[in-house]
Amino acid sequence: MWGATRLAPWFPDSAQPIGEAWFLAERDLPLLVKLIFTSQRLSVQVHPDDGEDGPRGKSEMWHILAAEPGATIALGFREPITRDHLREAARTGEIERLINWMPVKAGETYFTAAHTVHAIGAGIVLCEIQQNSDVTYRLWDYGRDRPLHVEQAAAIADLGVHPGPVQPVAIAEGRELLVRSKHFVTELLRVGQFVPAAQKCQLWICVEGSGMIGAEAVRTGEVWLLPESGEQPMVRGPARFLRTWAPE
Repeated sequence: MWGATRLAPWFPDSAQPIGEAWFLAERDLPLLVKLIFTSQRLSVQVHPDDGEDGPRGKSEMWHILAAEPGATIALGFREPITRDHLREAARTGEIERLINWMPVKAGETYFTAAHTVHAIGAGIVLCEIQQNSDVTYRLWDYGRDRPLHVEQAAAIADLGVHPGPVQPVAIAEGRELLVRSKHFVTELLRVGQFVPAAQKCQLWICVEGSGMIGAEAVRTGEVWLLPESGEQPMVRGPARFLRTWAPE
């Protein structure tokens, strides 16, 4: 209901609204990559951590690929609140103004750990890298006719202020560390040529331009899974990639 019809250059434009593209492998992976396209605000929600509702929680990160003027996301609260206030605000809709809506622009990255209350605004295309779990508790959905999970969400929600966008750390020329967590590590690379080390669930996400992985052509909007051991293929640009993997 909140998806978009303009999907280029990642996919052909669509006659019907598309909200998410999921990149799936033939086997279950610990990480899931999505491209998200928004024309309306997504629900205000929160995800559990490992073991709280199933074996795998849902920490995630967002890399902004495109944003219309004035586009925003919400992470955490403008100021700390109590759990009782959160429950009441979710029932009345006050939560919509209590959460911290931040203006975003292309190229920014945000880390959304499990327990972070969050929402994605309209007019945004982003790449989401997450633990491969889809357990979501909705706190507020702007009057849409979908179930809410106020008690489950309030019980686990972080009630504080989110630190804001990630500050990239330069590793080498054309290579920056964006996120290092216990669930995934993500770098941004503008490659000439690069031979990566083998990693568990190593995914290369082409977010801009085109290039090569080994002898195979790669284009914007594709995600490639590399071998977890043995010789690794050379990655060539001039594409811009997100490289992510699950640390051992």
